[in-house]
Amino acid sequence: MSDKRRAEIEAKRAKLAELRKARADRQRAETERRQTEPGPSSGARRDVDDLVNQLVGSRSGLDTGGDVTPSSSLPNTPPRPSTNLLYGSTLSPSGRVSRQSDVGSDRDRVSMGTTMVGMMEHVDRVLTPRFIPDLIDVEQELFELPQRERVIYNKEVQTTAIETETPQVSEVEIRQQIMRERELEEERIAQDKELEEESVQLEKEIEQEIRELTEEERSHILSAPEFLDFVEQSSKILQRALNDGYDYIRDYTIGTEANGDDSEGKRVKRICAFYDERYGKNRSITDVDWSPKYPELSVASYNKNPAALNEPDGIVAVWNLHLLDRPEFVFHSQSDVLSVTFSPFHSNLVFGGTYSGQILLWDTRSKHLPVLKTPLSAAGHTHPVYAMHMVGTQNAHNLITSSTDGTVCSWLVDMLAQPQETLELIHAGHNKTGEVAITTLDFPDNETTTFWVGTEEGNVYQANRYDRAGAKAGLNQYDIYKGHAGPVMGLHFHPLVGPVDFSDLFLTASVDWTVKLWRAKSLAKPSTAAHGISPIYSFDEADDYVYDVKWHPAHPALFGTVDGSGRFDVWNLNTDTEVPVVSTNVGSGRAINKLQWDRKDGRRAALGGSDGKLYVYDIGDMALPRESEWTDLQKTVAGFIGGAQANGVVDGDATRIVAGR
Repeated sequence: MSDKRRAEIEAKRAKLAELRKARADRQRAETERRQTEPGPSSGARRDVDDLVNQLVGSRSGLDTGGDVTPSSSLPNTPPRPSTNLLYGSTLSPSGRVSRQSDVGSDRDRVSMGTTMVGMMEHVDRVLTPRFIPDLIDVEQELFELPQRERVIYNKEVQTTAIETETPQVSEVEIRQQIMRERELEEERIAQDKELEEESVQLEKEIEQEIRELTEEERSHILSAPEFLDFVEQSSKILQRALNDGYDYIRDYTIGTEANGDDSEGKRVKRICAFYDERYGKNRSITDVDWSPKYPELSVASYNKNPAALNEPDGIVAVWNLHLLDRPEFVFHSQSDVLSVTFSPFHSNLVFGGTYSGQILLWDTRSKHLPVLKTPLSAAGHTHPVYAMHMVGTQNAHNLITSSTDGTVCSWLVDMLAQPQETLELIHAGHNKTGEVAITTLDFPDNETTTFWVGTEEGNVYQANRYDRAGAKAGLNQYDIYKGHAGPVMGLHFHPLVGPVDFSDLFLTASVDWTVKLWRAKSLAKPSTAAHGISPIYSFDEADDYVYDVKWHPAHPALFGTVDGSGRFDVWNLNTDTEVPVVSTNVGSGRAINKLQWDRKDGRRAALGGSDGKLYVYDIGDMALPRESEWTDLQKTVAGFIGGAQANGVVDGDATRIVAGR
C-alpha cells in the first residue's frame, strides 16, 4: 500500500468517525431537549385538573339520580327542596313542572311555554332526580387540630417574578420554521446515508489493501533501501536500551558492605568485548582510538580477511558501549586499514591509513565508502601508513602521516588531493638505502613542528617539519636513540598534565620484549656530530613481543603495555619499577596489538586483539592520582638517571629532568 493511499484512507476514517460522533451528539441533544421542554405552569395545570375532576364528579352524581344542589353535610338534616327552575314553577317528584301563577297575557304564556319546553328538554337531558339513601343518626365529636406549618424552600422566593409577553408567532412563520426543520432533517438523513455508503466503501478498500503479500512483493519490500535503513536505525535504538547495565530494581535503603577486599582498587575489570562475525572473522585489529566528544564511542581498524574475496579488504568499525552486538558504523576500504584516528576537532570524521598508502576520510553522516581519499601517486604515500597524528588547533590543524618508505606528509582535512607538505626522512649512515622505515610517530604536547619516529631497525629519531634555529627540516641524523634490538612498535610522550612538566619523557615498546623510558634531548642544544642517546630505564619483565605502550592521560606515573601473549600490564612507577601492579590475560591468549586509554579520565582502556575482538577494561581507582604523585615521580626519575649515570649510559644533561623547570 502506498503511503499516499494509506494517508487518504486514514483521513477518511478520521472524517467518518468525526461525522458519526457529531450525529450521535446531535441525536442526544435532541432527546435531551424534548425531555426538558418546558410545559404549562404548574398552577394552570392544577386548575385544569381540578376543573376536569369536578366535571367528572358532577356527571357521576347526576347519572346516579342526585339533586343538582348539594344537600347539607350535617347528619339528621332533611334534604332541601328542588331548586326553582322558572318563576312560578317547581319540579315535582315525578319530574313534571307545575305552574304557580297564572299572571300574564297570552303572549307571555306562549313565551313562557316555549321557555318551559326548552328548559324541560335541558332538565330531562341533564338533571335527573337524585336517589336519596336512608340515613341514620350518629353522634360524633369533631376536633379541629391546628395544622403544623411546613416551611419549604423554593428558589422562586428569592427571585422576582417578571412577566414577559410571549411573542405572537404568525401562521406563516410557523409554516416556514416547519419547512426549514424538515429540510434540515432531510439533509441530515442524506448525510447519514452518504456516511454509511462511504464507510462501507472504506471497509472494502481496507480489506483489499490489507491482504497477504506475495513472495515477490515481500522480497521487494524487504530489500528496499528505505526499509533496511529503518530496521537498522530502530534496532540500534532498541539494542542500546536493552544493553543498558543500570540496575532498575536497586534498593537504596540497603547499606553497602563495610568489609571490602583490600586489593579491589588494584584490579581491572572487563567491561565488554566487541565482536561481530560478519566483520571480524579472520581479521585482526590494527589500531584503536576513542572519540573526543562521545566517551562511549571507540573505533577499530581491521586488516584483510583472506578467506572472503568478495568482502572489502579493509574495515573500520565504530563501536558503542551501549550497543554490544554490532558496530554503530561500518566503513569500507579497498586496502587493509593499518591506522585509524578520530578527528579531535570534528566528531563526525574518521581518518584511516591503508596498506596501499592511501589516506581515507569517512563521515559518520554518510554511507560505508570514504567521502575523501588521497590519490595513489608519488605526490603522497605509496607504502603502508602505520602512523598518523593530528596537530594544531580548531581553526588551523593538519593531519601528519608517515609511511615505511620514510615519507612524512601533512594534509589539510578538506583537501586530500595532494599533501600540503612532504618530507623525506633519509639517514646517510644506512648501508643499503638512506630511507628510514617509520613504524610509529608521536608529537610532544604543545608541539606541532618537532616529532619523534620509531623505525624498523630499532632506533628512534627526532625530525623537524620546518627549518628552525640550529636545525634543518628533516631527520636529525646526529641524535640517535639507540636501545632496542628490534623494530619499535609503539612510541608515546608523557602528557602535559599536573603541576610538574614531564612532557620530555617518552616510552617505546619493541619486539625485543622490552619497554624503555627515554628523555628527549633538548632542542636548544642540537648535536653537530653523531651522538647516541641511551634510555634512562628499561622494563624487561615481558615474555613476548611488546606491541604497544601508552602513558595514562591523568595519572603521571601510570602507563600500560600489551604484548604478543595477550597480556595487559598496568605499571605504576611510584609503586614498583620491576613488575606491573596489575597483569591481566586478555581473551583467548592471542596477541593484543594496540592499546588506547579513553580521553575523558583514563578509567577505560581499549585493547585491539589479533582475534578481531575489541576489549574494553576498567582499571577503577588506579586512574585517580594523589597530589603527591608528581613529586614522587620526580624522585623516581631522578633515581633512574642517577643509576644510568653510575653505569655511564646517560650523559650529564639528563639531570635536567629532576629540576623544577
